[in-house]
Amino acid sequence: MFHEIGGEMAERMKYLEEIDRIDRSNSTPRLKRLRQIPPETGRFIALMVSLCPDGEFVEIGTSAGYSTMWLSLAAKLRNIKIKTYEILPEKISIAKETFRLARIENYVDLIEGDFLYKGNSLNNISFCFLDAEKEIYEGCFDIIYPRLIKGGILVSDNALNHYSEIKPMIDKAQNIPDLDCLTIPIGKGEFVCRKS
Repeated sequence: MFHEIGGEMAERMKYLEEIDRIDRSNSTPRLKRLRQIPPETGRFIALMVSLCPDGEFVEIGTSAGYSTMWLSLAAKLRNIKIKTYEILPEKISIAKETFRLARIENYVDLIEGDFLYKGNSLNNISFCFLDAEKEIYEGCFDIIYPRLIKGGILVSDNALNHYSEIKPMIDKAQNIPDLDCLTIPIGKGEFVCRKS
């Protein structure tokens, strides 16, 4: 899967990684930053998607489409589309450019708008990657969990560096008997839940 990253995608990944590096080192306002995952987290979520049962593959928080490129590797392998949600118009514009340049438009369904309002239309979620504003994690979880199929996986980013902000969601998930939960120290910390 990773060996199939084409030149166009590799180039776009490097371009976005450099913007993200600069964003983190200067005074770019928080909402203007890409705030994307590191490459090792990208590899991890791609592997997770490749192992999930059949169903809907969802991403909450597209930003510039960096993580979506990693997810698209598994989508291509499985011949499905990732449904990715983004609320900010400037990020939507960059993401569309990313998908076009990386040649993954056939594997991505970019949904413009707030997942908290649009997510209720989903059913049979097999995989969800949650990487949005931390204060909405619990609300997103409340939509995702009842729609997560047996064997389905939810991966939530920032489980270490923003632990206190997403702790309400983590505590809720860990108290549900049919969820197996684990925090994995990759990147900024990935909180993983599997529905049994």
